[in-house]
Amino acid sequence: MKIVTPDDPKGLIFEAYRIEGITKSECRSIFLDWALSLGVDSDTHPAMRRLLETYGTDPAHPMSEVLNEGLHTIATPRRRGGWRSRKRD
Repeated sequence: MKIVTPDDPKGLIFEAYRIEGITKSECRSIFLDWALSLGVDSDTHPAMRRLLETYGTDPAHPMSEVLNEGLHTIATPRRRGGWRSRKRD
């Protein structure tokens, strides 16, 4: 039975931890799909921390590695635009 939570709306992270022999590159693909499935206003850092607390009991699991890397390398999205994005009259 797939477990779905607000932090993992499709159950992708849950399933990744259940796949025996999963590789780090496969986990990265799953992570990207997970990130794209979150709402636009979702803050990914707290969600990643909660997912690690819930599923990441094995720090050597490739998904744990990917989530930890995400915590340290993903920047908080900033508003894009500026003077170039303004309409000219």
